[in-house]
Amino acid sequence: MLDPRPVGYVIGLLVAVLGLMMLPPMLVDIAEGREHWPVFFESAVLTFLTGGLVAMACQNTRHQEITIRQGFLLTVGTWVALPAFAALPFMLGETDARFVDALFEAMSGLTTTGTTVFSGLDELPKGILLWRGILQWLGGLGIIIVAMLFLPIMRVGGMQFFKSESFDTLGKVMPRAIDISKALLATYLALTLLCVFSYAALGMDLFEATVHAMTTVSTGGFSTTDASFSAYGGPIHYVSVLFMFLASVPFVRLMLIGSGQVRPLLRDFQVRAYAAMILASVVLIFAIRVLQGEPFDENHFRHIAFNVMSIFSGTGYGDGDVTLWGAAPVVVLLTVGAVGGCTGSTGCSLKVFRYLVLFKALAAQLRLIGSPHRVVSIRLGGRPIERDVIESVMLIFTMFILTYGIMSVALALTGLPFMEATTGAWTAIFNIGPAFGELVEDSGALGAFPDTAKYIMTFGMLLGRLEIVVVYVLFTATFWRG
Repeated sequence: MLDPRPVGYVIGLLVAVLGLMMLPPMLVDIAEGREHWPVFFESAVLTFLTGGLVAMACQNTRHQEITIRQGFLLTVGTWVALPAFAALPFMLGETDARFVDALFEAMSGLTTTGTTVFSGLDELPKGILLWRGILQWLGGLGIIIVAMLFLPIMRVGGMQFFKSESFDTLGKVMPRAIDISKALLATYLALTLLCVFSYAALGMDLFEATVHAMTTVSTGGFSTTDASFSAYGGPIHYVSVLFMFLASVPFVRLMLIGSGQVRPLLRDFQVRAYAAMILASVVLIFAIRVLQGEPFDENHFRHIAFNVMSIFSGTGYGDGDVTLWGAAPVVVLLTVGAVGGCTGSTGCSLKVFRYLVLFKALAAQLRLIGSPHRVVSIRLGGRPIERDVIESVMLIFTMFILTYGIMSVALALTGLPFMEATTGAWTAIFNIGPAFGELVEDSGALGAFPDTAKYIMTFGMLLGRLEIVVVYVLFTATFWRG
């Protein structure tokens, strides 16, 4: 029988920590002089006490090792419980959001999707804007830990390929999971601080720089203004492109940079393929736009590079209406959004690694058609790809495609037009950020979507962020039978 107490203990602690994270926004509201701070105080007390009581009730199992089955339950349970409590500050005070909108915003934050139902961001209390940034920052950190320490063990989506690499790459210096977690936190924090200083040096005030750094490094995309990055100049765009790229490459490689080892990052097969695809996408869209009559200049190139990097990484910052570029560029953007960043990063979607495995497997199959008796060895990054890895990758591709199709139909049945339904499913299941269509506000907000559509997208964000299979397995009788 599955013992839920070790899972409840960890989730309780995480909920309590979430309550403590509500205190910085409270202090910001106090410093701003607005009467909004009691919202965060009340939410923090309720969240901290609830999480603390649950942890205390389950603390007699705190020394038990978590099994693989409990790992599945813990992963899903965490991303269900945290958004439920994170929604509290949105439901109170000046935002006064309904539950469906508050839950949508909280799930979008913690899954680093970046889709929002709020408009008029420039008028919101700074505490709320900071809270949105904190949610994405915490979500980005959490998903890296899940990708590096949980998914390889649970053998989800071919992640068993990295089961030993996450540890072996660091050599004998950091062989244990706790050491990797500490190094990861230090790297994540250092990258965030560097991003803050870079934004501030180029003209953002300290508050804007802090929130945008949190949502850049987490590839989340929440902004402090409805205009998003359209409100800022060219140098900030280039800095943002750099940090979005760094945040969407394997963090295990960034951790090594801190010890002076840059070569593993430059030689990583995912990073090379990712950089090549980004460059190819930018050049392709730039060429299409020039052929359409756009000027061949730096400003044009910069806007394309920023939007490609924003969608490719799953950050979702806005910089103008990309639908005005024409059908072909939009198709390219939708395609790169379905690719996503590298495995072991805060990036979204299916990840570059799985596409490389898919292409390698297809190439091997084509060779076998011509020579059925030959022995074909499939390798990636100098390592052989086992059959179970290929099968897991094929499974997750199938699940993503089927889920996207079902979700598109479900959204259309709520009354959404074709564009809104298809891009709404795309942005939710791939955790991209923007959606397109007439019902989408100029700020990118989806407040006009029906409540049923918002609930569907909220569930889609959870599915996409947790690699789909992790969630679906909880709905099988086999899992509960053990």
